[in-house]
Amino acid sequence: MHSNCFQHVSELTGILKGVQHEVKSGMLSDFRQMLRAEIFTDFMEMAEHLLEQGYKDAAAVLLGAVLEDSLRNIADSHGVPTTAPNGKQLTIDPLNIALAKADVYNALVQKQVTTWANLRNDAAHGRSEGYDIEQVQQMLLFLQKFCADFLK
Repeated sequence: MHSNCFQHVSELTGILKGVQHEVKSGMLSDFRQMLRAEIFTDFMEMAEHLLEQGYKDAAAVLLGAVLEDSLRNIADSHGVPTTAPNGKQLTIDPLNIALAKADVYNALVQKQVTTWANLRNDAAHGRSEGYDIEQVQQMLLFLQKFCADFLK
């Protein structure tokens, strides 16, 4: 091998061995979880900004997306199926029922998730008279605690 190429190949081999070690030791999945948490934090900060500007509907829809994706990730981490037998991804309600049935969380948390899912659905379908900005702020607070408690 040409001496100019040897150093580059040697460096690349070292990098690949490092990545292989991280994959085997599970560090890569920890990185994935950290990245996911960072994205959720960004979405919640966007929702908070929208609330400060008075955009309760947009904030509620954004928080609903965080809720649904959080439920899917919690289900994955507990071995709870996230797809129906026909291959379609489960939505908030069936995921929520399955997680409560699997004792991932209790019936009170299940009811809270149902409440926030209903608020998100109202926002997504233009039924903004059914809730106010304070309730969306409560949804944000719930999601912050919910993600901290159940996303591991």
